[in-house]
Amino acid sequence: MSYPQWPAQLRDGLAAMALEQTEAQQQQLLAFLGLLEKWNKAYNLTAVRDPREMVSRQLLDSLSILPWVTADHLLDVGAGGGLPGIPLAIALPDTRFTLLDSNGKKTRFLNQCVLELGLSNVEVIHGRAEDCQPETPFRQISSRAFTALANLVHWCDDLLANDGEFLAMKGQFPDDEVAALPGLWQVESSHSLSVPGADGERHLLIIQRTGTHQ
Repeated sequence: MSYPQWPAQLRDGLAAMALEQTEAQQQQLLAFLGLLEKWNKAYNLTAVRDPREMVSRQLLDSLSILPWVTADHLLDVGAGGGLPGIPLAIALPDTRFTLLDSNGKKTRFLNQCVLELGLSNVEVIHGRAEDCQPETPFRQISSRAFTALANLVHWCDDLLANDGEFLAMKGQFPDDEVAALPGLWQVESSHSLSVPGADGERHLLIIQRTGTHQ
């Protein structure tokens, strides 16, 4: 279902973030949110259950990293309820997205979203990152509250191209996690994200290799 305040919240939030989405894209985003709200009752896809917070904490939060998505094919690991992968795929219809999650219930939900929303640019894979064997490595891999940074680079090392980068979405800046990164990895840049209607800090960390991957 949809809630009457959602369209205005989305429209105003996009304007505040200087992000342009067509009316059709906004309708798709709201349709996804309706699916997420509906399936969440049975599948526990997200901890956000207050409809008044959903546009901000799910759609706008996911779209906040749009300026840094530059690859023509992005992998979203620990895709869960499709955040940020599904909103990004709606916003960037010419970009391919692969959504990977080891939880069968969550990948069933993601496949249903692809079907109902007509997302021809999205592929869903049920499996663990360590077992995934793509034809070619990804230039960008996104994660949103998936795991500690050291785990992320360890599990997904072979999935990332030599010159690739992780787009790791975090709340507060994770000083301890950055300090625990293996020596082969570095935080190339970090960005404080402003998400209309969301309390608390948001950060995007862009992580790259310091040398050539063997």
